[in-house]
Amino acid sequence: MPELPEVETVKTSLNTLVSGKTIREVRVYYSPMVEGSIWDFQNALKGKTVQSVSRRGKYLLWHLGDTTLVSHLRMEGKYYLKDVDAQKDKHEHVVFVFDDGESLHYHDVRKFGTFVLRETETLFATPPLDKLGPEPLSEAFTPDALRPYLKGERSIKTVLLDQRTVAGIGNIYADEILYCAGVHPKTKAKSVRDADTLVRCVCDILIKAVRDGGASIRSYKNTLGESGRFQLNLNVHTREGEPCRACSHTIVKTKVGNRGTYYCPHCQKR
Repeated sequence: MPELPEVETVKTSLNTLVSGKTIREVRVYYSPMVEGSIWDFQNALKGKTVQSVSRRGKYLLWHLGDTTLVSHLRMEGKYYLKDVDAQKDKHEHVVFVFDDGESLHYHDVRKFGTFVLRETETLFATPPLDKLGPEPLSEAFTPDALRPYLKGERSIKTVLLDQRTVAGIGNIYADEILYCAGVHPKTKAKSVRDADTLVRCVCDILIKAVRDGGASIRSYKNTLGESGRFQLNLNVHTREGEPCRACSHTIVKTKVGNRGTYYCPHCQKR
């Protein structure tokens, strides 16, 4: 968390708030978030204009001409636009000051977020983007693209969480996708025969989640400070002990790859 729908929502907000703004300076208060030299990072961004912000998987891409800033929110990262003279919160670790008198504050209680600069020309051929699988809401994500990963002993949930399989799916949406497809999360990948249904469920769940602005289960809010609404539509995730909406059997929680995993034992038989 945040996963693809939440990052997509933040991307849309950032485009509204900072596109066209020129960076006057960057203040870094927690250096481990930034790859490499802080001095180089700050100087490379100084004077750059934000042309647009896009998304690849769970990453935000600030397009700055020949340079792209790659931002990963990790568990609890958030952006807030403030006046340049606004007081800095103790959990705001990177501040982008713009030449119009506004500033964008990166807030992260856990300090897991990351920032890396890449040359735009080789952006998708270098880490962290070079190994990502297809975008799930793109034409590239098809049953034929998924089938090579439906093999081996790994659980199907582990396969969906692997960003090399498909980019952007995390714990929440993997549970919801597998419920939609009627597949038990511990099913071995080699035993999953219906790639078409799985791809359809990936698309259906993510489209609905993007429409609802993501899911605010813990602390997620978008850049405008708004909570998502998709948590109101969750069928299994976080619903341990509650009745399944389809069959009234009790939702169960287990562990898959050390991740809390929710499923309906009746609708999702192994």
